[in-house]
Amino acid sequence: MTPSEIRGRIRRGEWTGTTSGLCPGYVQANLVILPAELAAAFREFCERNPRPCPLIEQTEPGAIAPSSAPGADLRRDVPRYRVYRNGVLASETSDLASLWRADFVSFLLGCSFTFEAALGRAGITLRHQEAGTVVPMFVTDRACEPAAPFEGPLVVSMRPIPAARVAEASAITARFPESHGAPVHAGDPAALGIENLRVPDYGDAVEIRPGEVPVFWACGVTPQAVVERARPELMVSHAPGHMFLTDLPAETGPRSAEEERVGS
Repeated sequence: MTPSEIRGRIRRGEWTGTTSGLCPGYVQANLVILPAELAAAFREFCERNPRPCPLIEQTEPGAIAPSSAPGADLRRDVPRYRVYRNGVLASETSDLASLWRADFVSFLLGCSFTFEAALGRAGITLRHQEAGTVVPMFVTDRACEPAAPFEGPLVVSMRPIPAARVAEASAITARFPESHGAPVHAGDPAALGIENLRVPDYGDAVEIRPGEVPVFWACGVTPQAVVERARPELMVSHAPGHMFLTDLPAETGPRSAEEERVGS
């Protein structure tokens, strides 16, 4: 199915789950919606933190159809939204129509789901896809570069990777800088201030089997952790694991020297 067809199913309530694995070859995006008065500050935050917040598109105030997905409706085409009021998660919904405001500015940020198809083509199995669950995500002790009023910790997603293939996975994902790029860390989670991989802050825990290494990528859920400190009157985001599907093709770029080496 095409991204447009999937968005139609989401809009009709026929798909409510995670978007991991959907529409391989197309860019999936995290969504952040803020009042226009905060748009410039949040854009600056994204520009200062391109790993967790790679900016794909910023809409005009009130626009519901981004240029990356003509005909889409940002109010209804995400399986599940989160609504934050004064920095606190107030509700979740599948339809923003009743909440929509003329001053809402939407930001689409690259998502690591975009590069998962490339890992799959290389034969690197992803545990959360096997289980049909949401990829686990963790708040780290690494601080993002602040852009007032936005400041806070880096959030990462984690995927168990066979130790012998970590370098290959890193090289593959490095070809997707607009979808978080290469991992920020592989190995001991304590290096990121993560105490227990069985208790993710977002998403669902997955098994790490013998011979596997936990590998961590910067994550577009970072703004949801940051908003708890910025405490804007209102912010809307996608629910973790439930992305907006764009019509943009996933740009893989040339194979890196490391990918050529490990793949030979």
